[in-house]
Amino acid sequence: MATFVLVHGGGHGGWCYQPVARRLQAAGHVVYAPSLPGMGEHQHLLHPDIDLNCHIDDVVALLRSEDLSDAILVGHSYGGMVITGIADRAPDRVGHRVYLDAAYPKDGESLHEHAFANIDPLRSMTYVEKGVDLVMKPDPMHPAFFGIHDPELAQWTFERLTPQPWKCFSQKLVFHNEVAMRAIPESHIICTSTKPGRDMALITTRSQGRVWDIDTGHDLMLTEPDWIAARLEDVAASMA
Repeated sequence: MATFVLVHGGGHGGWCYQPVARRLQAAGHVVYAPSLPGMGEHQHLLHPDIDLNCHIDDVVALLRSEDLSDAILVGHSYGGMVITGIADRAPDRVGHRVYLDAAYPKDGESLHEHAFANIDPLRSMTYVEKGVDLVMKPDPMHPAFFGIHDPELAQWTFERLTPQPWKCFSQKLVFHNEVAMRAIPESHIICTSTKPGRDMALITTRSQGRVWDIDTGHDLMLTEPDWIAARLEDVAASMA
């Protein structure tokens, strides 16, 4: 039995992991899928201090309050920034990092810098709500952008999307304990279409070959939950 902490990406919440979480729980694993501050069901708690560090600290607090150790952190998209920061700040609580078509940042890099071509256009679409600069205002077209084309699933997803505080994308991730963080094993599950934009040689070396790719949309935990759950179980088995 393994313990998974599933961290969502921009505009999403813990809800996006429901299909994968159910499959992992049915296999006997312990699963946490928190919604980050200001996101998902916590949208009503939106405030100007929410940034990348706030999201990292929130999940670190979860690891400590639940007294978790050897947790398998799974980060989707922007969540790659978050799980990297968590592993850097609480390496004693983390047993593995899984990057789910996710950002894979360097020290001192923001998501804006890391994924400039995809993130920079959002700057011109910022708007203010509750004193917070927001991007990714939910739109019925967003599920298709995330690779969800089934009408029922697309509608379900759209109804749950929330805006994203821009500071989460613009704040730089500064490592405090990179040596310990890099010592934690990592795996990568990648959409085939995003491989050309990644440093696959570095990823393959650091992950010791634990890299899978699948030809599906960016929200692969929703479009391919059986396959994703199976790969996460492969990760758990590698730790046994």
